[in-house]
Amino acid sequence: MQYQLSRVVIGPVLHMLGRPRATGLEFIPASGPAILASNHLSFIDSMYLPLVISRPVVFPAKAEYFSAKGPLGRMWAAYLRSTNQLEIDRSDANSAQATLEAAAGILRRGDLFGFYPEGTRSPDGRLYRGRAGLGWLALNTGAPVIPVAMLGTRKMLPPGAPVPRPTKIEIKIGKPLEFGHLAGDPPGKARRVIADEVMRAIADLSGQEYVHEYASDVKARLNG
Repeated sequence: MQYQLSRVVIGPVLHMLGRPRATGLEFIPASGPAILASNHLSFIDSMYLPLVISRPVVFPAKAEYFSAKGPLGRMWAAYLRSTNQLEIDRSDANSAQATLEAAAGILRRGDLFGFYPEGTRSPDGRLYRGRAGLGWLALNTGAPVIPVAMLGTRKMLPPGAPVPRPTKIEIKIGKPLEFGHLAGDPPGKARRVIADEVMRAIADLSGQEYVHEYASDVKARLNG
């Protein structure tokens, strides 16, 4: 109920700002689990993707987002709490695995889980290497992976911008990818194959330049 109410409250604002257009919605299953693996250009990706999908979607969100300040931050925090998004503490060295295990529980109960394989927002709008945690999640739950491309969200709200600006938003959803045939392969190799294949599918949808490097490493260099 809270999820639908949040869409009613914030949906008109998002529609007015972005006039979102989605293609490939037929690839979202009417029931059962699926991993929605998306590129990540802006924190509002987690608002626009659920907006165009009729079923609830759970995303992982940094703990600091739940206590954000300012008008936009408070609105975002309220949205996260009302839609039961997964709070993660990235200061904990074990948080990555804990997040994956929590995500696996969400999928095993038959829900949709939104996942950003890059692990963080793109520092420059390009598409970066996917983390193998996506492969772990797919192999341990058997859920299909549905590639998603978000377009326009970085232009609407680039990192550091205080308020969003009206920009056309497009969401492209690709065909589900199944990886059951890799279950017998060495786990490390299988996870890497899955992550790489999904990133290729996202690149095909988004048209972004692909960089075979982790976005977090690039951010570390830029901030160093």
